[in-house]
Formats: sequence, C-alpha cells, structure tokens
Amino acid sequence: MSVRERIAAIQREILSGAVTPDHARQWLMSLTALLGKVHDEQRIADHEYKLVLLGCLQEGAANRAKIRAEVTTQYQRAREAKDTADLVIEMIRSCKVFTRSLDEEMRLAR
Repeated sequence: MSVRERIAAIQREILSGAVTPDHARQWLMSLTALLGKVHDEQRIADHEYKLVLLGCLQEGAANRAKIRAEVTTQYQRAREAKDTADLVIEMIRSCKVFTRSLDEEMRLAR
C-alpha cells in the first residue's frame, strides 16, 4: 500500500465519523510517521519541477516559461506532493484537537 493510499484510507475512516480515542491516537502516530515520507516526496518532486522550469526559462520569457513548466507532469507531481503534505498536516492537527478535547473531558469528569 502506497503512502497516499494509506493517507486516503485514514481520511476515509475519519470522514465516516466512527472516531474512537484509540483510533485517533493510532492515526496521529501513523500520520506523523508518514509525514516524513511525504516531505521526502515533496522535496524530490519540487527539485524535478525546478529543473523543468529552468529548462523552460532558457527558451524565453519568464512568464511564458512558468506557464509551460506548469503544464508538465513534474509540476503536477510537485503539486500533488504539496497538497498531500498540507492534507497530512491538517489531519494531524485534527487528531491532536480531538485527543486534547477527550483528555479535557476526562479531566473535568473527575
């Protein structure tokens, strides 16, 4: 199972609404671990896109070069990697908020 597939599986489970404290903690640990892999992919994809952009810049004006570079598969890969990183960060934040609210409820119940 790829990193994106694992992230999508966690996202589907969160969207289903059946979130338990154990699941939230498990997802938090998994997402935090996966974030490193996502950042690695983002770094590689961004580098490949920048190489394409550099090649396009040598062919003409900067604004046209940027447009040409943004229609390549390298740009699409870099954009997907960035969007995946943003998604994972937001999912981590959501899990943290959920677990903090549960901890606060437990504290107030005592």
